[in-house]
Amino acid sequence: MKFTSKNPHYEYLRKKWLGKHKAASEKLLTNHGESLRHLALGSLGGLVLLTTPGMAGAIPQTQTLSADGVTSHEDKNALLAAALKDKVPQDMRKLTPEEEGQIGEILSQELGVKATAEIGGLRLNRSYGLIGGEQHLYRFPGDNLYRHADNASDWAMYGSSGIAPGLGAWGYFVSSEASFTPKDKERERYYLAVQTFLAPGFAENVGKYRDFFRFRKMVVVNPKTGQSVVAVIGDAGPAEWTGKHLGGSPEVMQAVGLASGPRKGAVLYFFVDDPQDQIPLGPIRVRGGRS
Repeated sequence: MKFTSKNPHYEYLRKKWLGKHKAASEKLLTNHGESLRHLALGSLGGLVLLTTPGMAGAIPQTQTLSADGVTSHEDKNALLAAALKDKVPQDMRKLTPEEEGQIGEILSQELGVKATAEIGGLRLNRSYGLIGGEQHLYRFPGDNLYRHADNASDWAMYGSSGIAPGLGAWGYFVSSEASFTPKDKERERYYLAVQTFLAPGFAENVGKYRDFFRFRKMVVVNPKTGQSVVAVIGDAGPAEWTGKHLGGSPEVMQAVGLASGPRKGAVLYFFVDDPQDQIPLGPIRVRGGRS
């Protein structure tokens, strides 16, 4: 209920009190935001606080500063963004083979993974496009949204994204909870939905392409910021009419800096040539450093 008064004197005092209350709240968050965050994560009340729209963003995040005052993450990511600046087109069009080759070399050198637009003659319809946020996916029969979070912080960050009503293109990640492993958990956390059905030659070789794309590793890069993540293909989509070219799990979107606002943006996405399955999934930084 909104309180107002017809008495000018009381109305003046009310507005003055509200102004001081707002200023005090902002000062509290600025000076003690990290302490409040730790306190919040340790209680159910904190979970409510952090899942309230706007509150999580109001509490400052811990950052490591370099000597010049730039965060270490930003400092390293900026190197990649600078290297890509003149190589990535301003308009979101398909890259030419020459552009893909140049960009693939940059990503491979700066990220420490072998990034390529094509493996064994197989490729997607594009390697640069618009990504949009996706929901969590069911990992095994009986799974639910709450079981995706390990703690209050995890739930606060990703719980609001929800869970898709249906299964991914390859069904459950595993056939039963008993067979669910940490590797399967990481695959769902860092999954992509890509337009496999638009890949050149897909219609003529559905079985071959289906097996090739399932859990295929890719590196996704925000060219504006250099934020990058290694993920796997875990679903097919989105539909062409959406205007988007691929989708990312809540964790993927967070890793590339697109988890807030419209939850979409331009990204590069290249296969990771890792036949021995040695490269872990998750956010990566320049020069091969894991975050």
